[in-house]
Amino acid sequence: MDGVGVRLSSEPRLQEEPREGVPEVTDTIDGFHEACDRLAAGSGSLAADAERASGYRYGHEDWLVQFKRTGSGIVLFDPMALNEVGADWEEFNRAVGDATWIIHDSLQDLPGFTDLGMKVHDLFDTEIAARLLGLKRFGLAAVTAHYLGITLAKEHSAADWSYRPLPRDWRNYAALDVELLIELEQRMRDDLKKAGKAQWADEEFSHALEEGIGPQHKHPVPWMRISHFTVLGHDRRGQAVAKALWEKRDQLARQHDIAPTLLLSDAAIIEAAQKKPHNARQFRAIRSLNERVRIHMGNEQDKMFERYAPIQRSIKPSVWKDTIQDALKLKPKDWPEPPTPSQEPQANAPRSMKYWSAHQPERFARLKRVRAVIAQIAQDTRTPHDVVIKPQIIRNLCWRDDAAELDIPEFLREQGAREWQIALISESVSRVII
Repeated sequence: MDGVGVRLSSEPRLQEEPREGVPEVTDTIDGFHEACDRLAAGSGSLAADAERASGYRYGHEDWLVQFKRTGSGIVLFDPMALNEVGADWEEFNRAVGDATWIIHDSLQDLPGFTDLGMKVHDLFDTEIAARLLGLKRFGLAAVTAHYLGITLAKEHSAADWSYRPLPRDWRNYAALDVELLIELEQRMRDDLKKAGKAQWADEEFSHALEEGIGPQHKHPVPWMRISHFTVLGHDRRGQAVAKALWEKRDQLARQHDIAPTLLLSDAAIIEAAQKKPHNARQFRAIRSLNERVRIHMGNEQDKMFERYAPIQRSIKPSVWKDTIQDALKLKPKDWPEPPTPSQEPQANAPRSMKYWSAHQPERFARLKRVRAVIAQIAQDTRTPHDVVIKPQIIRNLCWRDDAAELDIPEFLREQGAREWQIALISESVSRVII
């Protein structure tokens, strides 16, 4: 079986609601004060989660934040409404003090908490713990099923959390996200200690906390993040069209506070960049550029997307047509330039093993030796190999011509490896890197 610790032979039971009932949303200043008093009166760790309106709104702000503490019950905050009425998040920070925050997949939620002004001093990430313990499935519902014999009702993960008032079943979904985290922390801490991985976990949690509350790195050339952008190859005129459409879409999405892909899909941008329609007939032939209300999921999401249909309809296809034509009129000197080395993310070794074996057989032989060592360490410690060390770090190491002369621990450290990982693998890797 995967992982360690509790093993449950029976089927997990479904928990449909929090044990203390479905809470209301706190959106008034009096409610905020009362909720902070309750959290201050509680004890122990703070279970935390957040919901955003990704795929619906332009930004990535938190539209709901959820907390639970022993003795406090579950609190649902509407941060947008509370900010409007002047809530002071320092009052919340004083209420929870230096409590350990329990978050599942903390890198998703820490930036939003930080933007609100919340201060996280200590972290326990149940997803990171699940990975360290070798669980094959590490979504929250799978982890609660594994450890507590409980699976959670999860029907609204793709909801538009900016909708108000929040329906009861949405509030129920949100509350369940923090309902069991406190019990999970205790069980998982016990297993980490038994497995000799408590220190590993502490280092991973500290690293995640530092990453999550630190400055969020933005892509230096954001329009190049269009899905499947690489199919344009070295077609700089096509890239000019893609860039122009991305920038126009981003401007309109920001203006109307709507997810950019609800105005124009990445696939439509790439198709236009490839086909470069020069006249109205060619433009009309690209169906994706002429559809103004495109989302049809065949489920309850359709009702949520309907709220954004008036905005979609307000953007006429001629906007995209004019944008394309303007881009096609550009002179070659005005086409987008490839990013300079200082703009590009740090270069990484190729991922394709076929490329390694065909073009760099000596490096490939080195990589195979090192990967075999990592696989053995992973097996011996019952830890997934990609948790033992990030695979890209090993590829970067083995791609170096001077790999055998490197200070391996220092190289790993510079690549972002944690001290527990360096201590675990550096000696064995050094022996086979030659």
